[in-house]
Amino acid sequence: MIDVIVAGAGPTGLMLAAELRLHGVHVLLLEKDAEPTRQVRALGLHVRSIEVMDQRGLLDRFLALGKQYPIGGLFAGIRKSPPERLDTAHPYILGIPQTATERLLTEHATELGTEMQRGCELVGLSQDDHGVTAELADGTRLRARYLVGCDGGRSTVRKLLGVGFPGEPAEAEWLLGEVEVAAPQETLTAVAAELGTADLRFGPAPHEEGVYRFVVRAEEVAEDRRVPPTLDELTGRLREIAGTDFGVHSPRFLSRFGDATRLAERYRVGRVLLAGDAAHIHPPLGGQGLNLGLQDAFNLGWKLAAEVDGWAPEGLLDSYHPERHPVAAAVLDNTRAQSELLSPEPGPQAARRLVSELMDFEDVNRYLIEKITAIGVRYDFGDGHPLLGRRLRDVQLKQGRLYQLMCSGRGLLLDQTGRLSVAGWADRVDHVADVSEELDVPAVLLRPDGHVAWIGEDQQDLLSRLPTWFGAAVR
Repeated sequence: MIDVIVAGAGPTGLMLAAELRLHGVHVLLLEKDAEPTRQVRALGLHVRSIEVMDQRGLLDRFLALGKQYPIGGLFAGIRKSPPERLDTAHPYILGIPQTATERLLTEHATELGTEMQRGCELVGLSQDDHGVTAELADGTRLRARYLVGCDGGRSTVRKLLGVGFPGEPAEAEWLLGEVEVAAPQETLTAVAAELGTADLRFGPAPHEEGVYRFVVRAEEVAEDRRVPPTLDELTGRLREIAGTDFGVHSPRFLSRFGDATRLAERYRVGRVLLAGDAAHIHPPLGGQGLNLGLQDAFNLGWKLAAEVDGWAPEGLLDSYHPERHPVAAAVLDNTRAQSELLSPEPGPQAARRLVSELMDFEDVNRYLIEKITAIGVRYDFGDGHPLLGRRLRDVQLKQGRLYQLMCSGRGLLLDQTGRLSVAGWADRVDHVADVSEELDVPAVLLRPDGHVAWIGEDQQDLLSRLPTWFGAAVR
């Protein structure tokens, strides 16, 4: 029997498959599209996703294909200088098209032994106490112990489960196109200087020279947003809004997206789970969607692997929903707020000016940047040290870097006292006796996703905490 079927080979599904394979889980990745998409919806990685790639030894591959940009203008396009000493070793945005991200994650998942089948559409599922049966469009039935729907905002898995997806339907729509441009650069520059960003945004595509990426507000919400716009529709809207269509031609792709905002009521139903856009959709303000899905997978992967391997403590897999659902809810709220601040109406514009003034306070600016980049996420592990529940930044040790020690996807005890032990959990937790001038606590226990599960120096206290995340000791 297959251990886990992952439906959907976008960034979330690929990341999840790779995380499962780190622990030897037999994964089958199903994707309904026969070929990888050429559409570039997401344009980069935020700080927490950059850290995730670093923790798995992948960052050099991404840096080679991306471009580093200063952090700024993330919240509703309000530009402020980033605060000093942001809590990360990677204080930048990595501009990299989604197609490149998917290609690199595909390589990673494949190198780890992920089995992938393209052109396979899931159309039905059922589950019992022992596993899940998935039915494909060609009539094939597959059996697995678990199934995860990473199949996008129109998720078939979510619909088959009957999970509610409350929120707001799209009230506005934008046309997205990557096209060649006949207009001279002076025209582009002049229009860019005159227009705001609420109805039209454009600039050179980050992955193909001579091609421009246009985002223009549509006249109305289409009845079926799965039907892509025509080039005539795009040029017509450009002329109405900008007074020129810039001579756009030879489209690489055309698509549409709306501002619908929805959040799944549950991330788990028995042996079936949801991640990425299958669990949450929102406007692309702040560029958070792809990053949110990657981080869902990073949270879920080790927990599901522990369940499959048989050592998961009670409630570990169930912790996925209460940890990630509030994070998505917060993203939906900040995109709603940003949408309001982008409105040209007098009230929202007054609020925008006030927010801009508040962001001149470094603490406010830092708070919003940490929110958008996800380095401010703190899971509720109870009362204790301020680091408890937060991810730990990469720190320099005498013998190297912290993140270099996390590529296996195991837990890690960073012990600056040299007196602690993880005997009984050595098959799940690495023990590193080393010191860092950047860390002012005696020792930290990190989960495989890098979040701090314990801080202290007492061996008995550590022994009481290890089973919470890593199950019973091996005798």
